[in-house]
Amino acid sequence: MDPHEVAQAIDHVPKRKLTTIDRIAEGLAKKHGATIGCTVTTGILARIAANAANEDELAGKKKITPYWRALKANGELNPNYPGGIDNLIRRLESEGHLVVRKGKRFLVDRYEENL
Repeated sequence: MDPHEVAQAIDHVPKRKLTTIDRIAEGLAKKHGATIGCTVTTGILARIAANAANEDELAGKKKITPYWRALKANGELNPNYPGGIDNLIRRLESEGHLVVRKGKRFLVDRYEENL
């Protein structure tokens, strides 16, 4: 598994839909004939893919990997993605999602309905 595979998995998430790192890890595990995928590794590779997408966007590319659609477990936003929480909220809300704050965490409200 590499960042390109994770980016491809994220690229397949349509606008207004979401996925989680757990779901990506599960799908890639099946693709490779494994029974389980490492969510830690998948999360790291998703962050690499997000940073690459950010670099592409800064270089003027219009079509980038929609990393903001790849959530942590329980619909939580990943503050380590480019631009941090504010960037993610702006992008997710522009696609019709509601982001709520729970303590120090930010989550997409009722994210399960959009998986």
